Amino acid sequence: MAESVETIPNLVVRAQAKTVNRITSREWMIHGSLFILTLVTTTVAGIILVAPDLNVPEPPLTGFLNYLLYVPRTYLWNIGSLLEFAFFHRQILAEGVTFSLALLAILFAHEMGHYLACRRYGVGATLPFFIPAPPLFLAGTFGAFIKIRTPIPSRRALFDIGLAGPIAGFVIALPVAVIGVLHNQPPIVATGSEIVFNDPLLMRLLAKALGIDLDPYSPINPYYMAAWIGLLVTSLNLMPVGQLDGGHGVFAVFGARAHRLVGRLAFVSIAVLAVLGLLWHGSPSGFLFVVLLGIMQRVGHPQPVQMEPLGKQRIVVAILTLLIFCLSFYPFPFTLN
Repeated sequence: MAESVETIPNLVVRAQAKTVNRITSREWMIHGSLFILTLVTTTVAGIILVAPDLNVPEPPLTGFLNYLLYVPRTYLWNIGSLLEFAFFHRQILAEGVTFSLALLAILFAHEMGHYLACRRYGVGATLPFFIPAPPLFLAGTFGAFIKIRTPIPSRRALFDIGLAGPIAGFVIALPVAVIGVLHNQPPIVATGSEIVFNDPLLMRLLAKALGIDLDPYSPINPYYMAAWIGLLVTSLNLMPVGQLDGGHGVFAVFGARAHRLVGRLAFVSIAVLAVLGLLWHGSPSGFLFVVLLGIMQRVGHPQPVQMEPLGKQRIVVAILTLLIFCLSFYPFPFTLN
């Protein structure tokens, strides 16, 4: 996720970081509790992805209170029925756990990439905060983030901290994607409306290299869905806007003026694609990018005090990161049929 940054001289930062980077027992408890809760919610989300339609009867509607509590009661009723089914069908439970561990491995690698880069430069940062989501939400999590506590000292530090996260996450997502494609299976066809998960370029290239046909629909299995969501998170964070990871990279490589121009161009381009996706494919998913970019457009980016040259190696890393974005990004993540 994006991290808010400021900049002051490196010596001051390192002095502050020695104190700020001390992790208290209270912090271990908070971060550990959030991680465990997210492990539970993502496991339930994984069970939902692979479990068959149980046709759970709705709770009875008798009396004013039952009508008032209809939505939460139906929600809990369905979750309880799924958990009971998974308990008696251990393969379903195992696949739910597999999805959870694979997805959290990608998210954890992403945030630890940021965290370790912060430690390298003496920048104070928290451990990752994992954000659980209601299990019926697609992934069971709203992602994770770290909070940077002290300013970032230089251009190179900004570049390394900003891009270390998505690169580390992609490194873990790649083998998960390979396993997901290899576990290709006929998709579960839902009655009525159905969600079609559109494959990013990486999935399509892997399928072609492995001689596997993903059409007409993408395979639904724990590894595939974990990689698909991980790549979606990676592409969102690499948008070159504001203080998203991609915004940090653009600012570090090209400077403040180009950062503003590229951010505005990205917002307009994504807005046009979102409208076209809705008209051509019936896919509203492009508006997810529009909302994110619209919010991040309003977040300014501080100017590093030290604007030293990045060097050839970091320029190569910037090009590789652009390639990661191209492999992870798809303008219409899912389509409603």
